[in-house]
Amino acid sequence: MELSLEKWSGAVSTVSIGASKEEGGTRSAVLKVGGQKTLPYLSAEGQIPYRPQIAFEVWDIAPLDWPQELLRPYQAVIKDPLSWAQKCVTDYGAKSICLRLMAAHPDFGDRTAQQEADFIRDLLKKISVPLIITGCGDDAKDNLVLPVCCEAARGERCLVGSAMQDNYKTLVAAALADGHNIIAESPIDINIAKQLNILISDMGLGLERIVINPTIGALGYGLEYAYSIMERARLAALAGDRMMSSPFICFVGQESWRAKEAKDEAQRGILWEAITATALIQAGADILVMRHPKAIEKIEKYINSLTGD
Repeated sequence: MELSLEKWSGAVSTVSIGASKEEGGTRSAVLKVGGQKTLPYLSAEGQIPYRPQIAFEVWDIAPLDWPQELLRPYQAVIKDPLSWAQKCVTDYGAKSICLRLMAAHPDFGDRTAQQEADFIRDLLKKISVPLIITGCGDDAKDNLVLPVCCEAARGERCLVGSAMQDNYKTLVAAALADGHNIIAESPIDINIAKQLNILISDMGLGLERIVINPTIGALGYGLEYAYSIMERARLAALAGDRMMSSPFICFVGQESWRAKEAKDEAQRGILWEAITATALIQAGADILVMRHPKAIEKIEKYINSLTGD
């Protein structure tokens, strides 16, 4: 009996993160995500050229709301963000770092744009893996900080975010000027995700430089709905809708460790993060931003089992 194979006319865009020395940067590797011509792991139906990538989440200050189990692996370096990032690379084998500029938030230090830019420069000297840079979540402050940080990392082809429908022009202009990719964030809404990609593209930033953050929920906190939105977006991309063809980034650690169940028992949080990541990989996640090294280890093994590595 022959398998009934689906044939797709479209494909997911390929996005490159990090610039090597040959490309004018200083990164030791370039991460490529996207490029799929089929639904997740149906390799008989089309090409899946790149595996999902995991980025270790690092803050520029010691987190105040992380549970003890999550802090434990980084206890010795948690107050030194540069050493924290380096530990992720040297001890845990991180292939990319997602830096959250939380110290710029008015309630968590209110660092200036120049202070954060100086920190970015120091971090780029400390580690050589590709860098994802995210703001503090305060729109007004991020509009001041992220463009200056983009300039500080010029030529390194970072992934910077987030651009949102009501607050995207400043960040897109900075990404265009300094050669970075951009995270387009939409509130679990496929129509807003598409409209935002159109708006960003109209400013001149190509689809090969856009990654969608569909915003997700963790296990027990809206995961099924997030899965369905990602699935619909991926189906639209494969059917030929270029404005939905961007790869996905999912902030798994952030959503998983805010669940009250994840904080109740030491090992449960690790499993909560790992199970959430597993589901999102099946939904088509291309970049997973995760926190606990043990959860990341489990997901790396899971990805290997899917890809045959």
